[in-house]
Parts: sequence; C-alpha cells; structure tokens
Amino acid sequence: MKNYPHPIIAREGWPFLAAAALISIVASVFAGWLWALPLWVITLFILQFFRDPPRFIPQGDNLVLSPADGRVVKVERVTDPYLKREALMVSVFMNVFNVHSNRSPVDGTIKKVWYFPGSFVNAALDKASVSNERNAMWIKTKSGQDVTCVQIAGLVARRILCYVKAKDKLTRGQRYGFIRFGSRVDVYLPLTARVKVALGDKVSASSDVLAEL
Repeated sequence: MKNYPHPIIAREGWPFLAAAALISIVASVFAGWLWALPLWVITLFILQFFRDPPRFIPQGDNLVLSPADGRVVKVERVTDPYLKREALMVSVFMNVFNVHSNRSPVDGTIKKVWYFPGSFVNAALDKASVSNERNAMWIKTKSGQDVTCVQIAGLVARRILCYVKAKDKLTRGQRYGFIRFGSRVDVYLPLTARVKVALGDKVSASSDVLAEL
C-alpha cells in the first residue's frame, strides 16, 4: 500500500476542491467567517467525497472483490443484459458519503465495454440497472469465467468515468473508474459462483469479498 499509484484525494475532484476552496477563501476575506462558514462546509464535503484511500487486497485466485464502497442492495438470480445469460447479480449502492473510486473485482482481460446514456433515477431502485446512465465491462478471468461489472449513475450523479477499454488487462483492486456524486455498481457472476455477502451488508472496494468463482 506504500506504492499506491493514486493520490489520496482523487484527481477527479481537484477542480471541484480548488474552486470551492477559492470561493470560500474569497468569502472569508470579504464577507467574514460567519458568512463563509457554509461554503467551508461544502468544501469539506467535497474533500471527503473525493477521498481515495489505499485498500488491503485479499489474495486468492477465485475471489471476486467488491468494486465499490457501499451497501449491498441486491443479491439474486437475473438475466445478464449484456452477455444474455442467466447470472447471479450482486449490487452495491453508494451514497454521497462513500468513496466513489471504482476498482476491478477480478483479475482478467476486458473483452468489451458498453456505454449507455440514460436517465438519473435513484440508483437504489431496480429500474436504475436498465434506465440510468451506465458503463458496463465484460471481464474474462484467467480461468475463463465471465464477470460483468456495471457502473450506474445515480439521482445526483451526472458523470461516469471509465479509464479502460477492450483488450486491457486488470488486476483485482486496480482502480479503473470513478462516479461523481451518488451511484451504484452491479456485478453479474456465473451461476456457479458462491456469494459471500447478504442484503444490507456494508462493503469496501477491494477489501471485501463479494463471492468466490
């Protein structure tokens, strides 16, 4: 973790943080601390939202790690809309106080990436999986298993960032994207996967195991 390749405050947040801090400083100088206090609160909120701490990554070839911080809101058998197969879906909902950096759940090669513009309903709702703005990745593991990982924008989110493309290789815990201001990540797994979490569980990206393949 000493060699964590990303700043503790995510680069995606630097422009927002700089702008908020500058406005707060100007307000403090010209209007006084009392009037500037709400602006400093907003600045602190932006600072905590864009934090991106290093995480411990469990070892094990068949482990599927959580791609996001948040709460497990769905564990069920569904149809994977991207690979057109029956699958187990584990969905993690991120509120505005969670870390929003997204990390790869498995080791593997990206076979395909899909992006869909869409609406921005509450990400905790079922229809968000097929209605909201989303970015999906199909990852083929070293053992030949297929894992689909989908970033979904939320009620407030308006920007999904994904930094990888087809043929790129990912390692478990590798940072690959970010979603601004509230969102969700769905993971579709083979039916043979053994899910290790339950509804309501709180999970941390890279540190907690969602399932075993």
